[in-house]
Amino acid sequence: MDFKTTKESKPFLSLFLFLLFSSIFPLSFSAASNKPLNSDKLHRLRSSAVFRLHGNVYPLGYYTVSLNIGYPPKLYDLDIDSGSDLTWVQCDAPCNGCTKPHEQLYKPKNNLVQCVDQLCAGVHLTSNYHCDTPDDQCDYEVEYADHGSSLGVLVRDYVPLQFTNGSLLRPKIAFGCGYDQKYSGPTSPPATTGVLGLGNGRTGILSQLHSLGLIRNVVGHCLSGRGGYLFFGDDLIPSSGIVWTPMLRSSSEKHYSLGPAELLFNGKLTTVKSLELIFDSGSSYTYFNSKAYRAVVDLVNSELKGKQLTRATEDPSLPICWKGAKSFKSVSDVKNYFKPLALRFKKGKNLQMLIPPEAYLIVTKHGNVCLGILDGTEVGLGDINIIGDISLQDKMVIYDNERQQIGWISSDCDRIPNIDRDFEGGAFPHPYAANLGIFEDRGCPAASEF
Repeated sequence: MDFKTTKESKPFLSLFLFLLFSSIFPLSFSAASNKPLNSDKLHRLRSSAVFRLHGNVYPLGYYTVSLNIGYPPKLYDLDIDSGSDLTWVQCDAPCNGCTKPHEQLYKPKNNLVQCVDQLCAGVHLTSNYHCDTPDDQCDYEVEYADHGSSLGVLVRDYVPLQFTNGSLLRPKIAFGCGYDQKYSGPTSPPATTGVLGLGNGRTGILSQLHSLGLIRNVVGHCLSGRGGYLFFGDDLIPSSGIVWTPMLRSSSEKHYSLGPAELLFNGKLTTVKSLELIFDSGSSYTYFNSKAYRAVVDLVNSELKGKQLTRATEDPSLPICWKGAKSFKSVSDVKNYFKPLALRFKKGKNLQMLIPPEAYLIVTKHGNVCLGILDGTEVGLGDINIIGDISLQDKMVIYDNERQQIGWISSDCDRIPNIDRDFEGGAFPHPYAANLGIFEDRGCPAASEF
């Protein structure tokens, strides 16, 4: 397959398709121009798109969403990742590292993003990348903190979305068509077709939908042990009860960062202070730098002295595990042995994020309980601290890029809110008193021609 095939002019067919699509999608803006809507239309169309999630922290290790792409639409299961912004799918091309059969791969149809497109600059660290000719394809390469990566080319295609105000729209969104994937770590590659980047870089689906005037620049997720849900826009945000903390201004636009934070154990201050934290739904576990990690391990071990738990060294699931007199079936069997952690944010007027034992412990298939907080320095993260899925479970977490703040509220994430039923009058019912995703963009070598 040659990505550089020329586009043929077919005016009659184009007119027929335009009229056909207009009759099928009367509420849809013109996909040909893909222009932002004016402020009046924005006011009418502003809404949210809600998606059910599948997955868990253990044993699966990731959360996925099924997203329709193309016309006619085709479903792709994507790993959700708030630690990166570029969405990509495995590409129907001479493909290395593709884990799906041929019929489940994405096939480009003369819809490559050109190198001179403004979105192309978003996949390069610097603005001095070179285009040999104006119609060169836009190559990308993303590398994740676990040393996995994807190399490919940007394309633009329809992503039909059903919104909470009843409208069905089909904007054209740019995303990556990945033809060279690398995976790392002891586990096998995830059984997904790609990654849904939820970060706020220019190439992200969130920024693109916002620039078209379809949603507020807000994304949120609610993770549970059975899946949960994801939403674009601000319709699902509760009117009260949310803990809001300002994002770090110095952080990369592609990452959601908070801090500095102090670590508390059982309600008491520890020696761990000035933590800058990245919220990353692409990471199964929480990662602290070596100093903070060692402090947590020491505090937990000290609390377990004299209790009926002993270290389990035969369980390969996680580095630090304990066993009891009999096998544990769930964290509820053992959580009374452990104390809650908390992060206190000074810039948030000392507001806290509670991390109860069930938000940092895993019960493995061997019946042992393991610490789901890991040493980030040991795996190459340096001083970066990551709040991963294990600590985001059972919370609605909201990334508000317009107000530059992150919020959370305890919630039943297995229950997807119904807008008409649950949000009349702005009330949010039933408040209740969850692979590493960070990547560096690189200037890419020219991709091979197909």
